[in-house]
Amino acid sequence: MIALSTGSLHTYGTERTFGLAKDAGFEGVEIMIDQRWDTRQADYLNRLKDRYGLPIASVHAPFFTGLPGWPDEGVASCKQAVALAEAVGARTVVMHLPMSMAHIQVSWPLLRQKPYFVTYPWTADREHLRWLKDGLAQFQKTTAVTIAVENLPYRRRWFGLFKSVWHLNTPDDWAGLQHWALDTTHVGTWGFDLLALYERLKGRLAHVHVSNFNSKEKRQEHRLLTDGSLPLAELLRRLRRDGYKGVIVCELDPEPLGASDENAVRANLWATVEFCREHFGAGV
Repeated sequence: MIALSTGSLHTYGTERTFGLAKDAGFEGVEIMIDQRWDTRQADYLNRLKDRYGLPIASVHAPFFTGLPGWPDEGVASCKQAVALAEAVGARTVVMHLPMSMAHIQVSWPLLRQKPYFVTYPWTADREHLRWLKDGLAQFQKTTAVTIAVENLPYRRRWFGLFKSVWHLNTPDDWAGLQHWALDTTHVGTWGFDLLALYERLKGRLAHVHVSNFNSKEKRQEHRLLTDGSLPLAELLRRLRRDGYKGVIVCELDPEPLGASDENAVRANLWATVEFCREHFGAGV
């Protein structure tokens, strides 16, 4: 199945994204949970699913905290995302790794400068880290929804040095996951050989987020599939060769999609679907 992440157009409404996905020929959608109630109310999402004839293939647990009515803790957030996935008939929940760094916002109102963030080493949600190591496999047995853990970007600058912001975020760690969600653009941030990484870890692969990485652009990540340095066509061909049965989710960014112009969005979404069909095929 080729699906569109609603996060690709998070600056649009959820229903508008459903309509655009349908018109472009996507076979399903992934719901990116965010601060909008429209992304996390099962009755409403089921109405959209029926109205547009598009299944909800997967649910992406939120990255940010502070969402009204949604738990901040990683374990509780994952479990609530699973409950939502069950309610809308999604086959997969994508969850993030726990952060190993924290941030403090610093601002100087009298100087009218934009706020900036100070980063320091701190694991606020240690239960999330313990659960990934010791509890997730047992919880997975309680649900038919596959819980796939996503690889995340490589590094962020901290006191002039580069530091990983997430725990368990190396290829050796990903190799130990029961279910791996491959994010291609995040692999691009590492500079790894995407195809070699796929061949090494494909036995763990349960879900794919596909987008390109272009180091020459200001917004480097989640570019259109033909805009960047990653061998996405060959990856899709290898997925087809290997009989991959999971969902391929196009998780793009509003800026490269041209969100300020709906006609540009439509054209880019159509081209994205055609790229996937050419190299992977179509059908559930």
